[in-house]
Amino acid sequence: MKPDSQVHQPTGQDRALMRNALLKLTAVQKIICAAVIIITALIWYDLLKRLVAFGRGIDYGGLHALGGQAIALLKQYNPFFWWAVVALCTLIIAYFLYGFVQAMQRRSRARVVSEETIALLAGRLSEPAREVLRWAWNDHREPVSVGDLQRAYNELRHGRYDRITLARRHQALLSSASEPIAVRAGTP
Repeated sequence: MKPDSQVHQPTGQDRALMRNALLKLTAVQKIICAAVIIITALIWYDLLKRLVAFGRGIDYGGLHALGGQAIALLKQYNPFFWWAVVALCTLIIAYFLYGFVQAMQRRSRARVVSEETIALLAGRLSEPAREVLRWAWNDHREPVSVGDLQRAYNELRHGRYDRITLARRHQALLSSASEPIAVRAGTP
């Protein structure tokens, strides 16, 4: 990399500005998700204790017709059965919570960013960072969404600007090299 190209790189200030803007735009979604997960965990923990206590309190004395050995087996494996029920219910609850969080994230990513936020970013971001934001904004017929900003932030962190400039250099080299090739192709 050329020494003067370091001057034209996105800065840490660009990343911090994008991160702060994204935090403001997604804070409510993150708080709601965290609250739902915590409340669900607390409720499930209380129900879990009740379910295990219920399992411990089961009396198999009424099943004396099965025989003493069968009752002894039921008593021996009773805790494992109830803990298996707890594990299965925990997995089901975790699956639904995961789906809820994913749905909230999709909804948040689809949310349109206000004009004031874009004006603030356009005014404060460096030109290389704005270039990455323009690259991340795929559909210019639609307004910028939170998902576009998230993609731009991730790409800023992973050096997208270098790849954009490299692609431009490749395009320039190939377009300048294509003219002599076309002339040579016409000659026998």
